[in-house]
Amino acid sequence: MKQLFDNVSYKCSKLVTNTYSTSFSLATKMLSQNIRDHIYNIYGFVRFADEIVDTFHEYDKEGLLDKFEKDYYISKHQGISLNPILNSFIYTVNKFNIPDDLVKAFLKSMRADLHKTEYKTQEEYNEYIYGSADVVGLMCLKVFVKGDEKRYEELKAPAMRLGSAFQKVNFLRDLKDDVEFLNRSYFPNINLKELDATSKEQIINEIEEDFEYAFKNGILQLPIEAKFGVYMAYRYYRKLLKKLKATPSSKIMDTRIRISNPMKINLLARSYVKYKLNLI
Repeated sequence: MKQLFDNVSYKCSKLVTNTYSTSFSLATKMLSQNIRDHIYNIYGFVRFADEIVDTFHEYDKEGLLDKFEKDYYISKHQGISLNPILNSFIYTVNKFNIPDDLVKAFLKSMRADLHKTEYKTQEEYNEYIYGSADVVGLMCLKVFVKGDEKRYEELKAPAMRLGSAFQKVNFLRDLKDDVEFLNRSYFPNINLKELDATSKEQIINEIEEDFEYAFKNGILQLPIEAKFGVYMAYRYYRKLLKKLKATPSSKIMDTRIRISNPMKINLLARSYVKYKLNLI
């Protein structure tokens, strides 16, 4: 029975989410049960691709990514993959009609991480963020609206801005690893090795604008099944940004900003109260 294999595949995607990101898995648990597994399926796919380009340095990363992409398209055509992560992602892609241009844009940004180390123009920067983050938000939005194309188009821009905000926070938080170990510089026209207060403020203001737009125009308008989980992720990243904002620019390279588990529980409790009181 293929259903048994599919169930194993979904559990694998959930395991990947829970293992690689306690914060994302916590937010995903706050989604309605009928959409939760599909977000795990999306996360499993994007996490594996990201691991290839960011972690597997002692292997042929380009060959691995080529095979991952080729296997995806062959399996999508066949309707099954013996790679459980691909198998579960294909199910979600087909069920919610996730456009192939979103998958292609994501893989293009992942492929850029194999060779590109510096983003010199705003256009290059925006294209990378679109592929690495915005499209993931749009994949999730496809699940949230369950085929309602009108609602998808209405919420598309806020979903992209939220994805951008999350990615830019990640860039700031992971500055040391990106610059010193991966030799990457994402923010254009900014010397990240000597990040000054003005440049840091510019980046943070940009992120805050993204968050404000996404919250007012997107999160508040989401279907009830998705709203609390997305709001929880939003609160988590806003807390990360607050800590980054309070960290002197000269210290960001030497400080790994984290949210402790007790703080995550505190955020969850406070967010839940707001949700139940219809304040979001």
